[in-house]
Amino acid sequence: MGRQRPGKNPAHSADTGDAPSGGPVAGTYPVDTGTCELIPDQFNPHGWILKVNGVHSSHIDVADPRLLDFEYMRWIAALVDTHWEADAKLRALHLGGAACSMARYFAAGFPNARQVVVELDGRLAELVRAWFDLPRAPLMRLRVGEAREVTETLHDDSRDLVIRDVFAGAKTPERLTTLEFTAQAARVLAPGGLYIINCGDTPDLRGARREAAAVSRVFAHTAVVADPAMLKGRRYGNMIIAGSDAPFAGHPSLPRTLLGGGVPAHLWDDAQVRAFAAGTRPLTDEEAS
Repeated sequence: MGRQRPGKNPAHSADTGDAPSGGPVAGTYPVDTGTCELIPDQFNPHGWILKVNGVHSSHIDVADPRLLDFEYMRWIAALVDTHWEADAKLRALHLGGAACSMARYFAAGFPNARQVVVELDGRLAELVRAWFDLPRAPLMRLRVGEAREVTETLHDDSRDLVIRDVFAGAKTPERLTTLEFTAQAARVLAPGGLYIINCGDTPDLRGARREAAAVSRVFAHTAVVADPAMLKGRRYGNMIIAGSDAPFAGHPSLPRTLLGGGVPAHLWDDAQVRAFAAGTRPLTDEEAS
């Protein structure tokens, strides 16, 4: 989920199911869940766009892992970068992998980090490993599995950061948005850890309110990052919702960082998030499809 770019470079297009070698090769490839398409970024000679079943899923700059093209990923990065020092021994869990853009970013910014990326589509994971120079174990492990099932197997207090960025088409599976799953994410977090979710929603913001309600119910402290149009319910887009058992640091550079980039974003504090979710019931496992 991210901003869309027009077109692709037809000179590099190929339609093949063969496993790539020696780096990224533009084309359409069969994967376990359907198809993925790798497209050269016509605005960046080092950039690649990954679409999964027709939906823009990831962008990678092969020369610079710290370059994040999707705005919502920049917002997640800003929250994390201002919460920990660069030498932190960060234990991160990424629910949803695609091209592993965020894991590459944190591997570059937090050299002592240990990360696990959970990706449902095993064939996609193989392709991404072949295309891109991803960090190797123990720095980063790419684990094939369903996000909730993997999370439920993890020990208490075993992660400092959990990022949920899982989509089936344009929607997050409901079983990953419920109150019960949010409690599972909180269980695996160590004290002071962050749970960060990428919530894609329509202008009515019904899903975002329910997700904010779940995070507010489980965590003592919350925050939201999104652009003003999204916050006012004027467009479809991405909202970042975060929860923690500790107050958000409120680093003075955070608002300034969020206002930079192509899509300036605002930061809501705990009171604003709870007001946004007021009167809304979190989705439960019993209701989820």
